[in-house]
Amino acid sequence: MKTTSMTDTTQRVPVREKIGYSLGDIATNFFFQSMILYQTRFYTDTAGLAAVAVGSMFLVLRLADAVFDPIIGALSDRTQTRWGKFRPWILFTAIPFGVVFWLVYVTPNVGPQGKLIYAYFTYTLVMMLYSANNTPYSALMGVMTPDVSERSSIASYRFVGALVGQFIIQALPLPLVAKLGGGDSAKGWAITMAIFGAIIIVLNFFAFASTRERVQPLPGQKSSLKQDLNNVFRCGPWLVMFILTLLIFTMLVVRGSSSNYFFAYYLDPQQLRAFLDKLGLAGNPDSPTAWQSVLNSLGLLVKPDGSNAAAVGLSLFFVTGSLVQIIGIIFSKPLADRFGKKAVFIVGMAVTMFATLLVFVVGPTSISLMFALSILWAIGWGPTVPLLWVMIADVADYSEWKTNRRATGFMYAGILFALKAGLSLGGALSAWVIDAYGYVPNVAQSERALLGIRLGASIFPAIAMFLGLICLIIYPIGKKLTLKIQDELVERRKQYAADDAFAVSV
Repeated sequence: MKTTSMTDTTQRVPVREKIGYSLGDIATNFFFQSMILYQTRFYTDTAGLAAVAVGSMFLVLRLADAVFDPIIGALSDRTQTRWGKFRPWILFTAIPFGVVFWLVYVTPNVGPQGKLIYAYFTYTLVMMLYSANNTPYSALMGVMTPDVSERSSIASYRFVGALVGQFIIQALPLPLVAKLGGGDSAKGWAITMAIFGAIIIVLNFFAFASTRERVQPLPGQKSSLKQDLNNVFRCGPWLVMFILTLLIFTMLVVRGSSSNYFFAYYLDPQQLRAFLDKLGLAGNPDSPTAWQSVLNSLGLLVKPDGSNAAAVGLSLFFVTGSLVQIIGIIFSKPLADRFGKKAVFIVGMAVTMFATLLVFVVGPTSISLMFALSILWAIGWGPTVPLLWVMIADVADYSEWKTNRRATGFMYAGILFALKAGLSLGGALSAWVIDAYGYVPNVAQSERALLGIRLGASIFPAIAMFLGLICLIIYPIGKKLTLKIQDELVERRKQYAADDAFAVSV
């Protein structure tokens, strides 16, 4: 069989299309990061729900919703429109997704039991809409081009977009809630998330309008859900990626939720305020600089009484990491092209695990160390961010290479099932851990409760990362095999196209 060179197989995707695609992940991260970072504490400290009830709700609803992802994947694989298979889902879910996202952060005055029922109802809806929007959106990257290097480029744009969304949602919500709520956190959350919900709608419209689908299933492929299931569950690399995804998103939720409590209750507020003052984030309110006036309008300037120091500090902590991650994402493609995606992922995960473990030794006054570890964490994590989703596209290629059938949407749906299960497990664990260690909302915490918060911000997520490293080590698709699969699939598609042309001419 003739070997096709990388240059021959490249199907370039215009930069404007890559940017348009990335807008969808800005929207996704408004939802996704708020769920990781704020939702547990919103439910416990603003809505007044018990931590154990919140943990149980996350476990039940996120696991139940995870079943919805394969259904969406199968439906999107079978969707036939003039816009393609996956893009129509982005278009038609945009408005309901943005509206229900806002409703999640509305706190009705209906008593504790009514609030819990409302939380169950709105959270179920938003998770289903997230599935209907994000499963096709993720699969879309696998059909924008057949070229693995171009996919890495698309993924880099996508995850720069993701980090822009992450940057915004990490920096602004807590300060805006304090500013727009005027002391009423329920009002602050409702107004703040109404703004972000509207932006979600607009960004999804742009993502739909600017992208195209180019990779089609092989001619003559018959629709068979049974065969899709068989191909997926007998695909070893897919099973490894499933477990890896489960571990990664469990880790992200536990770490993100616990960091929120870590800043609010563990770090010394006076030392934190002094640290922020050195950075110009706690200026004199009577004579602020022009820059401080801008920060104050966004709620990012520490008040004279220091009451919002934890919120500003947490925002800066996450924003610092996000800025470093953007640099890592930019280098992800050239690193993956040179060393292979698997090798880059292993090294990045190891650095991230080390930085996470060290959080346990941070003392209440060690503010500089906490921020230094945020930078180290991001140095390791940044290059890995696009790789998970690119590697899943590689797995879809691997399955087609082995079986002569392609089910991109179903492959991604299965991985999103793992993502949802990870969110479920991580949300439940983060809430159950603080409850087990004696957490009480809005009061000074006991030494035992502080230990639970510290473990959630360090040891527990590091364990998930260690298990993820094991998955990566046994993952079988390295750089050499990836290129071999790409070249052989290109030759097959050329042959199918030639056969079809001959059949038509006869």
